[in-house]
Amino acid sequence: MGIFRTVVLLAFISCLGCGAASAERRIALVVGNSAYKNVPRLLNPVNDAVLMAEMLKKAGFDAVTTRLNLNASDMRRSLRDFGASARSADVVVIYYAGHGIEMDGNNYLIPTDAVLETDADVLDETVPVDRLLFAAEPARKLRLVILDACRDNPFAKTMKRTIAVRAIGGGLAKIEPSSPNTMIAFAAKAGSTASDGDSSNSPFAMALVEYLPKPGLDLRKAFGFVRDDVLKNTGYTQEPYVYGSLGGEDVPLVPAKPVAVEPQTNRDDAIRRDYELALQLGTRDGWNAFLARYPDGFYTDLAKGQLNKIAAEEARAAGAERARLAEQEKARLALEGAVSAEQERAAAAAKAADQARIAAERAKQIAQAKAEAGEEARAALEKARAETKAAEQAAAEKAAIDPAANQGVAESVVDQKKDEQKKEGPQKVASLPPPSDTAVAPSGVDLVKSVQSELHRVGCLAETSDGNWDAASQRSLTLFNRYAGTRFDVKSANADVLDTIKSKSSRVCPLVCDHGFRADGERCTRIVCRAGYRVNDSNECEKSLEKRPVASREKIVPRADAERKRNESAPSRPQASGQYICNNQTGCRPVRPGCRIGSWSRAGNPALGGLYESCK
Repeated sequence: MGIFRTVVLLAFISCLGCGAASAERRIALVVGNSAYKNVPRLLNPVNDAVLMAEMLKKAGFDAVTTRLNLNASDMRRSLRDFGASARSADVVVIYYAGHGIEMDGNNYLIPTDAVLETDADVLDETVPVDRLLFAAEPARKLRLVILDACRDNPFAKTMKRTIAVRAIGGGLAKIEPSSPNTMIAFAAKAGSTASDGDSSNSPFAMALVEYLPKPGLDLRKAFGFVRDDVLKNTGYTQEPYVYGSLGGEDVPLVPAKPVAVEPQTNRDDAIRRDYELALQLGTRDGWNAFLARYPDGFYTDLAKGQLNKIAAEEARAAGAERARLAEQEKARLALEGAVSAEQERAAAAAKAADQARIAAERAKQIAQAKAEAGEEARAALEKARAETKAAEQAAAEKAAIDPAANQGVAESVVDQKKDEQKKEGPQKVASLPPPSDTAVAPSGVDLVKSVQSELHRVGCLAETSDGNWDAASQRSLTLFNRYAGTRFDVKSANADVLDTIKSKSSRVCPLVCDHGFRADGERCTRIVCRAGYRVNDSNECEKSLEKRPVASREKIVPRADAERKRNESAPSRPQASGQYICNNQTGCRPVRPGCRIGSWSRAGNPALGGLYESCK
């Protein structure tokens, strides 16, 4: 149920932050003109318009209308329809990329079908920039018009003047909007031209999509960053400029993301409250109930320390009681006139009981010191958590006062928590400072890992520490007992084993090397014997008794295979039958007149031979 309530609370807080942002309706119109019919085609306006539209959609705008390569009638129709939609919007953005012209101090946007043979045609074939401002006028909070139309205009060079003194300038003229909360951004300063750059997008458009969508960033700062980037990327030849004014509050295009604040109640808080209740109770039953509910964790180790403290107190009380009874027995025997032997036995029992009482008191002091150290560690952890929570609240209050400062707050909170977790490590007593007289010893898997790591350090364990006390770990502790002269039980790891191994400052178990290698300090080096010697089973060099084969160019084959090959290469042995001589290859034929049959054999191998026919 606690986890369910936490999830519901987080969802509720998130919805509160989302409600404030979703209540603001934001719409945009994006126009890009590249395919001009009467002048050379522009390369980037359509690409820039598509890039801006994608950025606005990702920024969460409710409606983004994209229009490409519009003629005069289509531009006017698009502005009329968009103006109707702006009546129900809080934030309106209009972006135009293409050709523009300035005449007599007024700015005009040029559709793709414009001819502009004379300066009089400007009034009929273009769209005034004031028409864009008129379409954005109904917005309730913010009106933003971005004009990437300050390019070098080819129409102005070929246009005939009906009035010689009429001024047609390069770039666009300065604009001072009359409506509040209205900004007009030019790709270049009034009277200057903009560059399309060397890539598929203009430097102005690339800077816009980088800085405008940053959550909580004020538009004035965003356009300041855009100006710096464009100046740098154009060799300080193009300077974007912004006209109009906004109020004293920050006006971001994308609202700041709400800072996710963790609920005050979580599992650690519940464990802490239960621990404090068990601490107030201070009984063995209370701590056993706590351990049964929370079998592991930071507070579990502290609870075990409290149980050890209670056990030490019980042992001290039992020792004191035994000492008291022994003294009573001694006094009774003295009163009854017991013999001296019985009195000595009673005195010895009283002395032993008193020593046991002293030992129990010492054990109690040690357990109490360990418990106090655990409490100090817990207090330090809670103090660190309180400081972290205070820092988060201060950051949230600062973000509420200065929304621009909220940029990256969530990321910084996450980084701060990661740093805190790295510093704290796992919330176990094993992560506290090195063991001392008042430190809490590690337990469970951490204890096993620590023992395995120390066994590896003194050369008794080859494997890495995995927290599993298996047969390999037991063998390694057996080796340690053999070479260190200890008698620890190898079936389990405990704090005494860990302390004893830690006291060894150098290797305990000797370095064992494979056959053919010898120990050289902390390394195994290969044994190299001189010519004619080899390494024997005792890892020593002895003279080799094996005869080396004589080098031969012929391939050595088994004797049976050699015999078979000789038989196959030899001709079939002829056989005589009466006056005929027979051969497996030629068959049998009669002996020719005047000829006789002789015998032959291969030198070095009499078994290979046969008969032949000899004629004079």
